[in-house]
Amino acid sequence: MEILKTPESRFEGLADWPFAPRYFEANGPDSARLRIAYVDDGPRDGAPVLLMHGEPSWSYLYRRIIPGLVQRGRRAIAPDLIGFGRSDKPAAQDDYTYERHVDWMSQWLTGLDLTGLTLFCQDWGGLIGLRLVAAFPERFEGVIVANTGLPEGAGMSDGFQAWLNFSQTAPELPIGFILNGGSARDLTPEEIAAYEAPFPDESYKAGARRFPALVPVTPQHASVAENQAAWRVLERFDKPFLTAFSDADPVTKGGEAAFQARVPGAKGQPHVTLKGGHFLQEDCPDDIVALIDAMIARRG
Repeated sequence: MEILKTPESRFEGLADWPFAPRYFEANGPDSARLRIAYVDDGPRDGAPVLLMHGEPSWSYLYRRIIPGLVQRGRRAIAPDLIGFGRSDKPAAQDDYTYERHVDWMSQWLTGLDLTGLTLFCQDWGGLIGLRLVAAFPERFEGVIVANTGLPEGAGMSDGFQAWLNFSQTAPELPIGFILNGGSARDLTPEEIAAYEAPFPDESYKAGARRFPALVPVTPQHASVAENQAAWRVLERFDKPFLTAFSDADPVTKGGEAAFQARVPGAKGQPHVTLKGGHFLQEDCPDDIVALIDAMIARRG
């Protein structure tokens, strides 16, 4: 396995990004060692919040949410998935599978022995984060899902079909353009540059290219059975489970219904619809901070 590492110089002077990286080494195939970068900010004894990004972003997506949580006495933990951000990037698309992503993040979660977590997840952060909840329910005290899902091979929205086609056929994958187009507001040139920072050239984007094709939207996709098994656990998960989808995301529109109907912990929760695009962290960070903080406060 060839592994690419984004030069640290690419992350110098990024707008609104003062956070120092921490690193954890996970085991990969063929004895490979893969670095997972993450931010861990706030008081060590604060209620821990796991913030999981998706495709094709990185933990920069949470740059306005991390300080808001820390100001409220919470501990904010935001990893970069393998292939994204400061984390290592296997060079071949075939190096990336759904199950490997789950395994890598499971190693990270258990290696750091994170417990008492409140999860906020969006996009692939949910596809992977919810698998972590299903594998280690005892480590989570609450979940907030936003613009995500846990597909079981039952088809896709028109919005996702369009994204899948674009992601697999575009000669170059314009990361900053994608983040800007998926946000309801216009990102600044500096913010767009920060999203492009992890990818010096197209060779670093194998993970970003591969992710859309890994979503198990047909019965023939890998990981359908694993997601079905995860749903069986979530269908017994009775801790607080809140949906906070946005009002302007064609990719995941209506996806909150399945969670509200199937997860016991979703019953009676103050579910909300936020104003924003697919990357709602860019559009309503203060609302997200308030939702997370309120969930923790309700638990006492």
